[in-house]
Amino acid sequence: MEALRSGHEIEKIIVKNGPYSGSLIPIIDKAKSRGIIVQQAAAAKLDKLTDGQNHQGIAAFVSAYGYVSVKDILKRAEEAGHPPFVVICDKITDPHNLGAILRTANCVGADGVVIPKRQSAGVNSVVMKTSAGAAEYTPVAKVTNLANTIDELKEAGLWITAADMDGQPMYDIDLKGAVGLVIGSEGSGVSRLVREKCDFIASIPMMGEINSLNASVAAGVLMYEALRQRGNAQ
Repeated sequence: MEALRSGHEIEKIIVKNGPYSGSLIPIIDKAKSRGIIVQQAAAAKLDKLTDGQNHQGIAAFVSAYGYVSVKDILKRAEEAGHPPFVVICDKITDPHNLGAILRTANCVGADGVVIPKRQSAGVNSVVMKTSAGAAEYTPVAKVTNLANTIDELKEAGLWITAADMDGQPMYDIDLKGAVGLVIGSEGSGVSRLVREKCDFIASIPMMGEINSLNASVAAGVLMYEALRQRGNAQ
């Protein structure tokens, strides 16, 4: 539905055989109103098309995801009339984590997400589904060198903060204004070179026996602290 609402180019939609019900009805109605081909198929074919994922009886063939440039993300913030709010993913390899980060980034009003071209999940069907449609609205820039990109963002006036357990409490760091938040990989966290480029290192309070959070959860906590400091509105 979010792909349809956003105007994403859709080649055709496959729906499982049988009468339409529930949320399938408005999806198919909207697809037909846009002149998109809707075909019926056996559930087994949908299972095969989606590699066994939970397709809920419907799948769409869409155009390849359109990445943007970092300049496009900064321009988006300028046109919206607020300081840039950028999320930087340092080698997030699990597409479920990337999708969850995109979903939260959209919810907090981030202007875009930056990922590296190598050693990172790209925006694929799993990311699109996990993001609950957020990938249709929050732009993603795929860059060759993350450290150089951070330099570019700093030159544009952004202060860069990385999430790491060895940093100072996130509540003590100024996350208002033009900000870039760095989230490290699931296993090794923020890489050394990227960490050295950051202005601040923020730690998230840990009160229990476990001393780390899932990467997407840590990203969400830090993003919402930034939103709180920015006045809950962009």
